[in-house]
Amino acid sequence: MIFLPLVVTAILVVIDQITKYIALSSLKPIGSMTFIKGFMDFTFVENRGAAFGILEGQRWFFVVATIVISVAIIYAFVKMPKKKEYKYMKLALVLILAGAFGNVIDRLFRGYVVDFFEFTFIDWPVFNVADIYVVVGTIIFAFLILFVIKDEPKNNKKG
Repeated sequence: MIFLPLVVTAILVVIDQITKYIALSSLKPIGSMTFIKGFMDFTFVENRGAAFGILEGQRWFFVVATIVISVAIIYAFVKMPKKKEYKYMKLALVLILAGAFGNVIDRLFRGYVVDFFEFTFIDWPVFNVADIYVVVGTIIFAFLILFVIKDEPKNNKKG
């Protein structure tokens, strides 16, 4: 059933967009504010690229890539076996899909992605809630593929 995953995806996208609205309205005018001294700041960034600023200015590439990935994820939902271990795979794909949608909304309507979480104790790019969804979803997905979900043994009986 695809309805529930799409509803959860929509809720996650709304959460992402609310946080970005708060960043735009409260943080953009001041640029940055300390959240936890020496650990994390809220810093407004207009990200026109991907992670670490790569492929800057390639807005339409990201939009098209997001559409292709989203169609693939929705197709995977439809074709995925109804087994228990795939429940977590669906969760991972929901997170990835929500993150992709959250950032593509920014690219389409603003021309850039709103980033605002900044770790100050390490040199790491500023990121947002949608980025967290994608990273966590990808980690879950990779873990499941590598360690949990195994191919069914093939029955090679002749006769």
